[in-house]
Amino acid sequence: MEYNTARSYLIMREYGRHIQKMVDHLLTIEDPVRRQQNAYAVIELMGFLNPHLKNVEDFRHKLWDHLFLISDFKLEVESPYPIPTREALKARPDPLPYPKRYPKFSHLGKNLELVIDKALAEENPDKRNGFANAIAYYMKLAYSNWHKDQVHDDAIQGELNAITKGQLEFTNTPHVKAFRPQQESRERGGGYGKQQRKFGGHRGNNNGGGNNNRNDNRGGGDNRNRHNNNKKRFK
Repeated sequence: MEYNTARSYLIMREYGRHIQKMVDHLLTIEDPVRRQQNAYAVIELMGFLNPHLKNVEDFRHKLWDHLFLISDFKLEVESPYPIPTREALKARPDPLPYPKRYPKFSHLGKNLELVIDKALAEENPDKRNGFANAIAYYMKLAYSNWHKDQVHDDAIQGELNAITKGQLEFTNTPHVKAFRPQQESRERGGGYGKQQRKFGGHRGNNNGGGNNNRNDNRGGGDNRNRHNNNKKRFK
């Protein structure tokens, strides 16, 4: 019996041990024409064992790359695609630069500071006032998302003055309804209870009336049977 500990390392487990043995056999074939034909047969078998690769773009290119990877890049056959190398596989990608932005007010985010800078650079007074109103509305909305209590407009104006050094003032009151999940669940539960009590009464009356009618009909049938039996006795 052959144990897994005595076998060679399985490079790609999704193809199984048999495909790896076939690829190892390809390395032992000396005739290049016969080796090329067997390589095409192994590619077809690999695609049959993994039908999900057919939905992937250039799936045959992926199969050929996997074939060379399983052979540890030692297989010498002609490929319709560029032959991968060990260096290209182990090459590390270039580091991705991460944007380093440090907002002064982290609870408001960096984007709000960009909008404030754009509002301060605006010369048109109407657009500048519109920017201030939109900024104040967003600040109150962000506050209501993280706090249960509703913030007053004076606190929003005070924080806006601290950010812009008193250069922006909003004119309209940013009405933002504070979201309270408990209150909303109570309102929904109360409405559902009223509807349930409302429809429950009608169902009870309908069911009760139906039962009474059935009982009345059954009683009439019993009386008829008794009347017929009495007639037969006297006859």
